[in-house]
Amino acid sequence: MLDKTGIAKRIAKEVQDGYYVNLGIGIPTLVANYVREDIEVEFQSENGVLGMGPFPFEGEEDADIINAGKQTITTLPGASFFDSAMSFSMIRGKHVDLTILGAMEVAENGDIANWKIPGKMVKGMGGAMDLVASAENIIVAMMHTNRAGESKLLKRCSLPLTGVGCVKKIVTNLAVLEVTKEGFKLLERAPGVSVEEIKKATEGNLIVEGEIPEMIL
Repeated sequence: MLDKTGIAKRIAKEVQDGYYVNLGIGIPTLVANYVREDIEVEFQSENGVLGMGPFPFEGEEDADIINAGKQTITTLPGASFFDSAMSFSMIRGKHVDLTILGAMEVAENGDIANWKIPGKMVKGMGGAMDLVASAENIIVAMMHTNRAGESKLLKRCSLPLTGVGCVKKIVTNLAVLEVTKEGFKLLERAPGVSVEEIKKATEGNLIVEGEIPEMIL
Protein backbone atom coordinates (compact mmCIF):
# COMPACT_ATOMS: atom_id res chain seq x y z
CA MET A 1 0.00 0.00 0.00
CA LEU A 2 1.23 3.49 -0.87
CA ASP A 3 1.35 6.63 1.24
CA LYS A 4 0.88 10.11 -0.26
CA THR A 5 4.53 10.27 -1.28
CA GLY A 6 4.26 6.92 -3.04
CA ILE A 7 1.22 8.11 -5.00
CA ALA A 8 3.14 11.21 -6.09
CA LYS A 9 6.16 9.12 -7.13
CA ARG A 10 3.99 6.87 -9.29
CA ILE A 11 2.22 9.80 -10.96
CA ALA A 12 5.59 11.42 -11.67
CA LYS A 13 6.28 8.53 -14.05
CA GLU A 14 3.38 9.76 -16.21
CA VAL A 15 5.06 13.12 -16.81
CA GLN A 16 6.86 13.28 -20.15
CA ASP A 17 9.61 15.47 -21.56
CA GLY A 18 8.35 18.86 -22.73
CA TYR A 19 5.06 18.67 -20.84
CA TYR A 20 3.32 21.70 -19.34
CA VAL A 21 1.70 20.37 -16.15
CA ASN A 22 -0.80 21.89 -13.71
CA LEU A 23 -0.61 20.56 -10.16
CA GLY A 24 -3.71 20.71 -7.98
CA ILE A 25 -3.80 21.16 -4.21
CA GLY A 26 -2.82 18.27 -1.92
CA ILE A 27 -1.00 15.14 -3.12
CA PRO A 28 -0.46 16.55 -6.66
CA THR A 29 1.85 19.28 -5.32
CA LEU A 30 4.33 16.54 -4.31
CA VAL A 31 4.75 15.32 -7.89
CA ALA A 32 7.25 18.07 -8.76
CA ASN A 33 9.68 16.54 -6.24
CA TYR A 34 9.91 13.22 -8.09
CA VAL A 35 10.01 13.96 -11.82
CA ARG A 36 13.00 12.44 -13.60
CA GLU A 37 16.01 14.75 -13.78
CA ASP A 38 16.76 13.91 -17.43
CA ILE A 39 13.56 15.53 -18.75
CA GLU A 40 12.39 19.13 -18.96
CA VAL A 41 8.94 19.88 -17.53
CA GLU A 42 7.17 23.19 -16.90
CA PHE A 43 4.89 23.14 -13.85
CA GLN A 44 2.12 25.72 -13.88
CA SER A 45 0.15 26.99 -10.89
CA GLU A 46 -3.20 28.67 -11.49
CA ASN A 47 -2.32 31.62 -9.23
CA GLY A 48 0.12 32.73 -11.93
CA VAL A 49 3.42 30.83 -11.89
CA LEU A 50 5.11 28.92 -14.68
CA GLY A 51 8.32 27.08 -13.87
CA MET A 52 7.71 25.76 -10.36
CA GLY A 53 10.41 23.62 -8.80
CA PRO A 54 10.42 21.32 -5.75
CA PHE A 55 9.35 22.49 -2.32
CA PRO A 56 12.03 24.58 -0.55
CA PHE A 57 14.16 23.20 2.24
CA GLU A 58 13.35 24.40 5.74
CA GLY A 59 14.80 27.85 6.29
CA GLU A 60 14.94 28.65 2.56
CA GLU A 61 11.27 29.52 2.11
CA ASP A 62 10.20 32.79 0.46
CA ALA A 63 6.70 33.73 1.64
CA ASP A 64 6.12 35.74 -1.57
CA ILE A 65 6.50 32.67 -3.80
CA ILE A 66 3.56 30.31 -3.33
CA ASN A 67 1.39 27.87 -5.26
CA ALA A 68 -2.39 27.81 -5.56
CA GLY A 69 -2.61 26.05 -2.20
CA LYS A 70 -0.64 28.89 -0.54
CA GLN A 71 2.36 26.62 0.07
CA THR A 72 5.81 28.11 -0.38
CA ILE A 73 7.54 26.82 -3.51
CA THR A 74 10.78 27.23 -5.43
CA THR A 75 11.09 28.37 -9.03
CA LEU A 76 13.47 27.14 -11.71
CA PRO A 77 15.67 29.34 -13.94
CA GLY A 78 13.46 31.08 -16.51
CA ALA A 79 10.32 30.91 -14.38
CA SER A 80 7.70 33.59 -14.94
CA PHE A 81 4.93 35.23 -12.90
CA PHE A 82 1.70 36.63 -14.30
CA ASP A 83 -1.86 37.52 -13.34
CA SER A 84 -4.82 35.17 -13.07
CA ALA A 85 -6.22 36.27 -16.44
CA MET A 86 -3.08 35.06 -18.20
CA SER A 87 -3.00 31.88 -16.11
CA PHE A 88 -6.55 30.91 -16.98
CA SER A 89 -6.09 31.79 -20.63
CA MET A 90 -3.35 29.15 -20.63
CA ILE A 91 -5.72 26.64 -19.03
CA ARG A 92 -8.83 27.44 -21.07
CA GLY A 93 -6.77 27.67 -24.25
CA LYS A 94 -5.66 24.03 -23.76
CA HIS A 95 -1.98 24.93 -23.42
CA VAL A 96 -1.54 22.56 -20.45
CA ASP A 97 -0.62 18.99 -21.45
CA LEU A 98 -1.42 17.27 -18.16
CA THR A 99 -3.55 18.18 -15.15
CA ILE A 100 -3.07 16.33 -11.85
CA LEU A 101 -5.89 16.76 -9.33
CA GLY A 102 -7.05 15.39 -6.02
CA ALA A 103 -10.60 14.12 -5.62
CA MET A 104 -13.19 13.17 -3.04
CA GLU A 105 -14.97 10.85 -5.49
CA VAL A 106 -14.54 9.57 -9.04
CA ALA A 107 -17.27 7.72 -10.94
CA GLU A 108 -16.67 4.80 -13.30
CA ASN A 109 -17.55 7.02 -16.29
CA GLY A 110 -14.86 9.60 -15.39
CA ASP A 111 -17.00 12.10 -13.47
CA ILE A 112 -15.08 13.87 -10.68
CA ALA A 113 -16.22 15.50 -7.44
CA ASN A 114 -13.46 17.38 -5.66
CA TRP A 115 -14.71 20.70 -4.36
CA LYS A 116 -17.69 20.53 -2.00
CA ILE A 117 -19.25 18.45 0.77
CA PRO A 118 -22.82 19.70 1.34
CA GLY A 119 -23.26 21.36 4.72
CA LYS A 120 -19.57 22.21 5.11
CA MET A 121 -18.07 25.64 4.57
CA VAL A 122 -16.01 25.91 1.39
CA LYS A 123 -14.23 28.82 -0.31
CA GLY A 124 -15.54 27.82 -3.71
CA MET A 125 -14.72 25.61 -6.65
CA GLY A 126 -11.66 27.66 -7.57
CA GLY A 127 -9.91 26.81 -10.82
CA ALA A 128 -10.85 23.14 -10.76
CA MET A 129 -13.88 23.69 -13.00
CA ASP A 130 -11.70 25.35 -15.66
CA LEU A 131 -9.07 22.63 -15.45
CA VAL A 132 -11.47 19.71 -15.85
CA ALA A 133 -13.37 21.47 -18.64
CA SER A 134 -10.25 22.30 -20.65
CA ALA A 135 -7.66 19.59 -20.00
CA GLU A 136 -7.53 16.58 -22.31
CA ASN A 137 -5.35 14.51 -19.97
CA ILE A 138 -6.43 14.39 -16.31
CA ILE A 139 -4.86 12.13 -13.69
CA VAL A 140 -6.41 11.95 -10.23
CA ALA A 141 -4.37 11.37 -7.07
CA MET A 142 -6.50 10.09 -4.20
CA MET A 143 -7.02 7.55 -1.46
CA HIS A 144 -9.05 4.54 -2.61
CA THR A 145 -11.40 4.66 0.39
CA ASN A 146 -12.52 7.26 2.93
CA ARG A 147 -11.80 7.16 6.66
CA ALA A 148 -14.80 4.90 7.20
CA GLY A 149 -13.39 2.41 4.69
CA GLU A 150 -16.01 3.21 2.05
CA SER A 151 -15.01 3.28 -1.60
CA LYS A 152 -14.32 6.61 -3.31
CA LEU A 153 -14.33 4.96 -6.75
CA LEU A 154 -18.05 4.77 -7.39
CA LYS A 155 -20.70 3.82 -9.91
CA ARG A 156 -21.97 7.38 -9.63
CA CYS A 157 -20.64 10.32 -7.59
CA SER A 158 -22.78 11.31 -4.61
CA LEU A 159 -21.16 14.73 -4.13
CA PRO A 160 -21.62 17.81 -6.36
CA LEU A 161 -19.67 17.31 -9.58
CA THR A 162 -16.69 19.35 -10.68
CA GLY A 163 -16.55 17.82 -14.14
CA VAL A 164 -18.28 15.16 -16.25
CA GLY A 165 -16.55 12.27 -18.03
CA CYS A 166 -13.14 13.94 -17.88
CA VAL A 167 -10.83 11.73 -15.78
CA LYS A 168 -8.47 9.50 -17.76
CA LYS A 169 -6.41 7.78 -15.07
CA ILE A 170 -6.42 7.39 -11.27
CA VAL A 171 -3.56 6.59 -8.92
CA THR A 172 -4.60 5.60 -5.40
CA ASN A 173 -2.86 4.09 -2.40
CA LEU A 174 -3.97 0.69 -3.74
CA ALA A 175 -3.81 0.80 -7.53
CA VAL A 176 -3.41 2.49 -10.90
CA LEU A 177 -6.64 2.49 -12.89
CA GLU A 178 -7.68 3.70 -16.33
CA VAL A 179 -11.18 5.04 -16.93
CA THR A 180 -12.80 3.21 -19.86
CA LYS A 181 -16.31 3.01 -21.31
CA GLU A 182 -16.85 -0.19 -19.32
CA GLY A 183 -15.51 1.14 -16.01
CA PHE A 184 -12.26 1.20 -14.04
CA LYS A 185 -9.60 -0.93 -15.75
CA LEU A 186 -7.00 -2.14 -13.27
CA LEU A 187 -3.48 -1.53 -14.65
CA GLU A 188 -1.22 -1.94 -11.62
CA ARG A 189 -1.51 -2.80 -7.95
CA ALA A 190 0.42 -1.21 -5.11
CA PRO A 191 3.19 -3.23 -3.43
CA GLY A 192 1.72 -5.83 -1.08
CA VAL A 193 -1.86 -5.25 -2.28
CA SER A 194 -3.85 -8.09 -3.85
CA VAL A 195 -6.37 -7.83 -6.68
CA GLU A 196 -9.01 -9.10 -4.26
CA GLU A 197 -8.35 -6.19 -1.87
CA ILE A 198 -8.75 -3.72 -4.73
CA LYS A 199 -12.02 -5.35 -5.79
CA LYS A 200 -13.42 -5.05 -2.26
CA ALA A 201 -12.41 -1.36 -2.11
CA THR A 202 -13.97 -0.44 -5.47
CA GLU A 203 -17.72 0.17 -5.74
CA GLY A 204 -17.69 0.97 -9.45
CA ASN A 205 -17.22 -1.67 -12.13
CA LEU A 206 -13.64 -2.97 -11.94
CA ILE A 207 -12.16 -4.59 -15.04
CA VAL A 208 -9.37 -7.10 -14.39
CA GLU A 209 -7.64 -8.65 -17.38
CA GLY A 210 -4.84 -11.17 -16.98
CA GLU A 211 -2.01 -10.89 -14.47
CA ILE A 212 -1.88 -7.45 -12.82
CA PRO A 213 1.70 -6.25 -12.25
CA GLU A 214 2.90 -4.62 -9.08
CA MET A 215 3.83 -0.93 -9.30
CA ILE A 216 7.48 0.01 -9.72
CA LEU A 217 8.28 3.33 -8.02
